[in-house]
Amino acid sequence: MIHLLSQTEDTIAALATPSGVGAISVVRVSGPESINALDNIFRGKKKLIESSSHTIHYGKIFSKENELIDDVLISVFKAPNSYTGEDSVEISTHGSPFVVQKIIEIILSQKIRLAEPGEFTKRAFLNGRIDLAQAEAVADIINSNTEASFRGARNQLDGLLSQKVESLRESLINTSSLIELELDFSEEDLKFLSYEEAEKRINEIIEELDFLINSYSFGKVLKDGVNVALVGEPNVGKSSLLNYLLKEARAIVSDIPGTTRDIIREELVIDGILFRLYDTAGLRLTEDIIEKEGVLRSKEAVRNADLVLFMNDVVTDFSENLWNELSEITSYDRILKVVNKIDLKKPQKEIYDVGISAKTGEGMDLLFQALKRKAFGTNTFTEKSAVVSNLRHYNSLKKAKDNLVAALSSIDQKFSGEFISVDLRNAESALGEIIGVVTSEDILNNIFSKFCIGK
Repeated sequence: MIHLLSQTEDTIAALATPSGVGAISVVRVSGPESINALDNIFRGKKKLIESSSHTIHYGKIFSKENELIDDVLISVFKAPNSYTGEDSVEISTHGSPFVVQKIIEIILSQKIRLAEPGEFTKRAFLNGRIDLAQAEAVADIINSNTEASFRGARNQLDGLLSQKVESLRESLINTSSLIELELDFSEEDLKFLSYEEAEKRINEIIEELDFLINSYSFGKVLKDGVNVALVGEPNVGKSSLLNYLLKEARAIVSDIPGTTRDIIREELVIDGILFRLYDTAGLRLTEDIIEKEGVLRSKEAVRNADLVLFMNDVVTDFSENLWNELSEITSYDRILKVVNKIDLKKPQKEIYDVGISAKTGEGMDLLFQALKRKAFGTNTFTEKSAVVSNLRHYNSLKKAKDNLVAALSSIDQKFSGEFISVDLRNAESALGEIIGVVTSEDILNNIFSKFCIGK
């Protein structure tokens, strides 16, 4: 790998576990002086520098004044077989913030500095242990809060996306190399790749890129979940539905219109997918100042929602006015029409997508299925597919495709190889940005600054 950012010779240290009181805490140290520095303060059966990689040692840590600090276990990892690719150690100590702080202070007194956010993972990238897409997956795993988000991040860390991108990049390199080879033999009028064959190859790559680009909506759902706005006239049962789903009286239920004055936000996991539910104030004209503010916030929630659960009930007629208002705020394909109170009477099936009873629970399984279908659309992707969930990756793929479309235009107009080659190289560079083959320092700093310290 080629990187614009140079590697450093510093040794760094940081707390790798959450701060606060716990059973144990882990302090991580990485860099050329990490093992020697620990040997200066650690007393065990043998020197750490003399031990093999991937071994654990029991002993005690002392201060410079020979004060016993704590009993610890130290894990030793020697370059290049460590997370960062450098010599590194991990100290497991008792989970007292005071003890941890004392140990870190002793370590930092030996010309070792405190690690920056994400610096351990940045070093793993710079030392070729992982590529940039895999490094970003580390942060996604840390932040995953559902089975789906974890599996998606795990697949990316295992290199599923990276392998696909690298394969496409190699295809582009092979194609552009043949075109550029012709330029070297232009006087001999040799043809290594016909326009027809070049067009065929580029179209095959575009087809693969389209698959990855189209996977973004699916990957975003896996990673971030789905924002769902519950919208309807007052008293159709939005709050009752929310309470039923959460199995608790989270929202006030009353026959008085306008009970819900503000947005109530709750989270629900359905088959491993996170759904964020926003119970909105009923959208209606009102002179009440507080309720009017609630209606304005409801409209904003609808604009920002991935899905809108439009609720009516069997007692009142379908709200045409509210339907028309919704259509001005969001697109039809984001709206799921739900009718409530089907325990009272059967609804007109042709008007609604799903019928439910927030009182008895009837139709809830159908509602869950409809929410998943609406969230994923007709996508055939699975958690085992090479799926894009990162906006940076999505933009790079779009950039690569745009350059390949430009190359096809040059081929169609029978331009010389120079024009085609430039577009292919730009597409190759765009794909390289995903895995970090050539990456600017600004991009790296932006990515790793979002990590926690110690990772």
